[in-house]
Amino acid sequence: MITSTSNPKIQRIKALQKRARVRREEQAFVVEGVRLTEEALQAGCKPQIAFFTEDLNPRGQEQVNQLENQGTPLELVEPHVMQAASDTQAPQGILLVLPLQALPLPEKVTFALILDQLRDPGNLGTILRTALAAGVDAIFLSPGSVDAFSPKVLRAGMGAHFRLPVVKQSWEELGTTIEQTGLQVLLAAAGEGDSYLDADLSKPTALLLGGEARGASEEAAQLTSERIHIPMPGEAESLNAAVAASVLMFEVVRQRG
Repeated sequence: MITSTSNPKIQRIKALQKRARVRREEQAFVVEGVRLTEEALQAGCKPQIAFFTEDLNPRGQEQVNQLENQGTPLELVEPHVMQAASDTQAPQGILLVLPLQALPLPEKVTFALILDQLRDPGNLGTILRTALAAGVDAIFLSPGSVDAFSPKVLRAGMGAHFRLPVVKQSWEELGTTIEQTGLQVLLAAAGEGDSYLDADLSKPTALLLGGEARGASEEAAQLTSERIHIPMPGEAESLNAAVAASVLMFEVVRQRG
């Protein structure tokens, strides 16, 4: 049993939780809690190591048994050690380190999101969860976007990371991806272009949404000449990025029947 918060394994967990650079260098990330552990195992993920406490609920204990059966290294830790390693105020008693491997793109991409400099972890996680529900094939993140594998994004995504390709690309790479997939790129911009209700979203489409503060960058605008907007009869100037993305994604779903 690990009883000290200064244990090197616990220090590694804390570094992976706090710093995107460490996650990139080690090609690993951390998921916490019974729900995300369940999602990871159902998706066939192979954890590098798992940590748990003795006070796990029965559902969590079943996951520990499954991890043991598949040969995952297990570490029993004291509750105060789990608290130190956790990114949450009330850890559920189980934590996994997973390899950072983006899911492969499907052979044919007909519905994608391009998120430009999206920096709010909660917004990104909500968008990922909604995208999974809407049948999006892939999410592309531009340079300057929040790390998709940060703890807050993972919690808000509620397992979407294990089923939906999330790829961070340079603008040059994004241009190549669009060319190869043949997607029409529609830039969502407040008050500009046609109403999203008038756009033909039945064609292979990438919806491009800018960040919360400044909207789309010049690099993003160069990917497309077409803009759409969500009509807002009220007095608000703009919508939350996750709300706007949800409205647009489910219009694609509606048009495709």
